[in-house]
Amino acid sequence: MAEPLAGERDWARLVDRRAGARGDARRDALLGAFDELLRERSLEEINVAEISRRAGVSRSAFYFYFESKAVAVMALMADLYDEASATTAVLVSADGEPAERIRGVLERLFDSVDRTPHTYRALLEARAATPSVRETWDAGLADFAGRVAAMIRAERAAGRAAPGADADALAAVLLDLNNHALERHALGSGPPRAAHVEVLTSIWLRSIYGTESPAPTQQAPQRPDTRRTP
Repeated sequence: MAEPLAGERDWARLVDRRAGARGDARRDALLGAFDELLRERSLEEINVAEISRRAGVSRSAFYFYFESKAVAVMALMADLYDEASATTAVLVSADGEPAERIRGVLERLFDSVDRTPHTYRALLEARAATPSVRETWDAGLADFAGRVAAMIRAERAAGRAAPGADADALAAVLLDLNNHALERHALGSGPPRAAHVEVLTSIWLRSIYGTESPAPTQQAPQRPDTRRTP
């Protein structure tokens, strides 16, 4: 089995106080109740007693699984993290036409926020108020940036991407742009979603490839089989 990435280890370590707790009925009830409350009020306005009462479990049961409300928000957003990891894998695969691949990745990220905008807004609150959540978020982001930087270097070495700024710095800034756009979208500010995706796609393409119409990745030609058949 592959070793989990650094960001994934940090995320799992902070989110679950009990190893293998995902899928536990009481834990699921707590997260379900918490999700319902976040549809009604902000993270700051909700307390642990309310979450426990709505879930039908004791207050101590909440702390059996989660260190705080902020950490429970991260558990709710585990699917978003998984989606971000999956989209990063698609992005760095460098397979196919770059514009199509980058636009598709951005659409998937916006889809993941649109599925649960209330929990994403709660995550923004938790990240701003809780250092441990911020550190874990940053660790995951640094992991994603490292993979994108490696892709940029590989594309440059293959002659498909244009030379330019330091790959690590470029990857970090591009992901910062994505995050800011997702935050504004979740908060209902900024340009419409379609405009966000279109402009971000343009920025990514021009920053990495130097054009909005780079050539697609070419598969290496296969050598013809010259062996004689008996």
